[in-house]
Amino acid sequence: MNEKMFAQELIDFLYDSPTAFHAVENVEEQLMKENFVKLNEGDEWKIEKGGKYFTTKNGSALIAFTVGSDNVAEKGFRLIGAHTDSPGFRIKPNAEMVAEKSYLKLNTEVYGGPILNTWLDRPLSVAGRVTLMSENPLKPEIKLMNVNRPIMIIPNLSIHMNREVNKGVELNRQNHVLPLVGMINEKLEKDNFILKLIAEELNVEMDNIIDFDLFLYEFEKGCLVGFNEEFISSARLDDLQNVHSGIKALVDCKNTTATNVMVCYDNEEIGSSTKQGADSEMLAITLERIVLALGGTRDDYLRSIAHSFIISADNAHAVHPNYVEKHDPTNRPIINNGPVIKINANQSYTTDSESGAVFEMLCKKCEVPYQKFVNRSDVRGGSTIGPINSTHLNMRSVDIGLPQFAMHSIREMAGVKDHLYAYKVYLEFFNL
Repeated sequence: MNEKMFAQELIDFLYDSPTAFHAVENVEEQLMKENFVKLNEGDEWKIEKGGKYFTTKNGSALIAFTVGSDNVAEKGFRLIGAHTDSPGFRIKPNAEMVAEKSYLKLNTEVYGGPILNTWLDRPLSVAGRVTLMSENPLKPEIKLMNVNRPIMIIPNLSIHMNREVNKGVELNRQNHVLPLVGMINEKLEKDNFILKLIAEELNVEMDNIIDFDLFLYEFEKGCLVGFNEEFISSARLDDLQNVHSGIKALVDCKNTTATNVMVCYDNEEIGSSTKQGADSEMLAITLERIVLALGGTRDDYLRSIAHSFIISADNAHAVHPNYVEKHDPTNRPIINNGPVIKINANQSYTTDSESGAVFEMLCKKCEVPYQKFVNRSDVRGGSTIGPINSTHLNMRSVDIGLPQFAMHSIREMAGVKDHLYAYKVYLEFFNL
């Protein structure tokens, strides 16, 4: 596989996936083309060995799996976990705000932990999920929306009005990062701007719009950068990069004895405590249903967990060339030098010597280089889905990531080679 072509496939996927809802929709379309069968949560599941299936939750999380030829109680599951969401801005209800009787801006709420100043002076658009009226109040109609043109911007304050800006400035989340839509005139009225926009984009009556989950996103598409085009510059690399490579590996893996699973959680960036997040029973329930649908028992399910292994795949911090002092003195991941095994003494990552060894042996088997990440001892690091997932499923787990710069920026940066390396390791894992 050509590494630059694979990286460009990722860039296309990222651009077509401005929200978690769109990411899941795009993955779903890819799986359907590969003859995966969709299973609805509320239906009885009928699955068979050698089959390919997937199910979704909330339209923003997805679990796909291929059923192995051997008894799942004996062989267990081979799992890779990633997440679909990214930090950014969500539009509030009654969002329209007027400044100086001339400018229309929107009231937004920060989602997760973005680097706020990277969102300034960027062409922005809007995408997400819209909920419409239906005959059954318990089942409203759902449609996805992507405006797909630059309709707003968050302008910076001139240096002349803040002479100390280059010494650092704290942005107030309520006042300083609200997007400007345009000038109020006959074509742009302040009343019901969002509802009118939705009605126009989806070709629906405004009265039928009940609610929405709409987010801002950077309109400009990602690209390959660097003298030899060795870097990927794009929004949402964390963590759609691992969604993309993991799903590709699941699709391409051959028929195996074990049952392979790719789980794409939502809401990792806000703690995972949702029905579609890692701190839920979504995955545990799905795995048990697989065992039961294959004729197994509750005891078979518990035995399968004992034989299972999960790779928690989120991205990792590469040593930044302008901030080399921020990193551990002896564990210093470099972009394009392979996946990173993430380690923390206090178990912010699930890696231990045994689970780390499993991933190292996988890398060696498919001739992929690997690295290790540990925070400086005087710096508190982040966490990911691995430890949260382990509170619900007591299976062996390793936390890994692909090295990147500018995590949580509107525009992140990762390596072209590393994306292909990840695919190769995931494919090797699924082919065991």
